[in-house]
Amino acid sequence: MKAGYGIALATVAGIVVGGAAIETLHAQAKPSIYMVAINEVTNQDGYAKEYLPDAQKAIKDHGGVYVAAGPTQQIVGGLPSGRGVILKWDSMDALLKWRNSPEYQAALKKGEKFAKYNIIAIPGVQPK
Repeated sequence: MKAGYGIALATVAGIVVGGAAIETLHAQAKPSIYMVAINEVTNQDGYAKEYLPDAQKAIKDHGGVYVAAGPTQQIVGGLPSGRGVILKWDSMDALLKWRNSPEYQAALKKGEKFAKYNIIAIPGVQPK
């Protein structure tokens, strides 16, 4: 009889610990942040040679992930035309740490000679 109580108690304890772990994981799972940029490039050669290599390295080194990049196609509205980029970040903090990093600021200083940047950040959504 005592063995049965022990097994039952162990089962209940396992369910409680498992449930608590799942709740903790759900609380920690925050949606990613997506940065969307439309870069109005005025000098493609300078942009590609002087800005992009340093900018891409800084993005990678700071945890950013390219989701999409390339020429944009206007569907509706009045957005600028240019090279579009979507980057994924773990958090707004991570995005801002990259944006304000000395490595990216040095790349941006070069890039501003070759392009105008239009950038927004959007939080991702949790799938239901």
